[in-house]
Amino acid sequence: MSHEGTTTGTAPALDLRHGTQRVFAHLVAGTLTVSVVNFTIWFAVTFWVFLETGSVLATGIIAGIFLAATSLTGIWFGSLVDRFRKRTVMQASAAVSAAIYLGCLAILLSTPAAGFRDPASPLLWGFVVLLMAGVITGNLRTVAMPTLVTLLIPAGLRDRANGLVGTATGVSFLVTSVLSGLLVAVDGMRSVLLLGIVALAASLLHLARIRVPEPAPARTGGAGDGVDLRGTLRIVRGVPGLPALIVFSCVNNLLGGVFMALMDPYGLTMMSVQAWGLLWGALSTGVIVGGLLVARTGLGAQPVRTLLLVNAVLWTTTMLFPLQASIVLLTIGMVVFMLLMPYAEAAEQTVLQRVVPYGRQGRVFGFAQSVEQAASPLTAFLLAPVTELWVVPFMTDGAGARLIGDWFGTGTARAIALVFVVTGLIGLVLTVTALTSGPYRRLRAAYRESATVEQTPAGTVPTPAAACPATDPACAAA
Repeated sequence: MSHEGTTTGTAPALDLRHGTQRVFAHLVAGTLTVSVVNFTIWFAVTFWVFLETGSVLATGIIAGIFLAATSLTGIWFGSLVDRFRKRTVMQASAAVSAAIYLGCLAILLSTPAAGFRDPASPLLWGFVVLLMAGVITGNLRTVAMPTLVTLLIPAGLRDRANGLVGTATGVSFLVTSVLSGLLVAVDGMRSVLLLGIVALAASLLHLARIRVPEPAPARTGGAGDGVDLRGTLRIVRGVPGLPALIVFSCVNNLLGGVFMALMDPYGLTMMSVQAWGLLWGALSTGVIVGGLLVARTGLGAQPVRTLLLVNAVLWTTTMLFPLQASIVLLTIGMVVFMLLMPYAEAAEQTVLQRVVPYGRQGRVFGFAQSVEQAASPLTAFLLAPVTELWVVPFMTDGAGARLIGDWFGTGTARAIALVFVVTGLIGLVLTVTALTSGPYRRLRAAYRESATVEQTPAGTVPTPAAACPATDPACAAA
């Protein structure tokens, strides 16, 4: 298997027509299909439960179940990805999800519609939890995909491959937002589940035809073959600056919870719910465009620096767009946010793929997912009551209204805007601090030094650029 490539100079473009890159393209396409299925079921059950019960609380609980389960299962899923062949893990994920959806379809067809209309019904919540278990099982592919980038893509092209994965994620959200509502409106959950079962069955057939060139995972017979959280933490601590990167991403997600809690209320103060939904459908294309740009241009030779600079732009944007109540400023701010998010995600994945040993990447990606996913809902749950009880009175007839109300505005919408501005300022200060910190310099040095070796299933192998002096073209040619 060829793993040529460096992080310096101009890397060749991805060629998805041949070799392991063709295998990768098939896996991305299959993952896109499965993501559309699972996210459609998640969105659809949220819509369906609200339509059946009329309970807003119930929809919030469903979102909480998803976020909590994602956080709790990340480390375990990572251990499964490391312990078994990646294709086997992806097949098992699709098979388990399909079996769960088949069971849910049987429950749905055998239960009178009235049985799902009580928001306190144990049957309803048993059905919802079972459905969400099928959705969460699909996250195994999310953890496996970055390790497959390491396996199948040369080092100098991995940033672009990560951008392609980000594009698939953007496409899945765009399709899901349209598909889930249409299916629920036409036929409730029955058509949603039928689509999920058929699509996952097709995914299993597709995977059966793909040959992923990977050796059997090494087994030691010790504790390291299990979840081994202690060993994973030891790996994370052993890479200079890596704990700081994960903490930085966690803090970013904590601040990102502000959007989860307050963006909808803010936007809906300026436009109708129909227009707001259409706007977000259009904005989601920004993730697709951003991912395609990463896939075309890459991240440069210093993805750690790229990650922090992108975050500096994102938090600056968060400070600026709420300064005036304007849907135009909000739209511009969110376009920038959507375009740059794939750069941040791809940069983090590219760094981990380079500095973490291949045999531990599943656990480290799962650990990072667990830590980072736990952050946003925590902020969302805490910030909404703080904003309502403290910030809104402060900006309605309190000291804030008297101090800056003349030019900033007053009332609920401007209170939310103030929270955005303060959040952006905190995020920018933290990012600038990180750019000048020792952990950033150590991680950047560790990434640069790791360019002398190539993480592969067989271990660390010198790359051509590192093995041969730049002044010896005959060695490089050999």
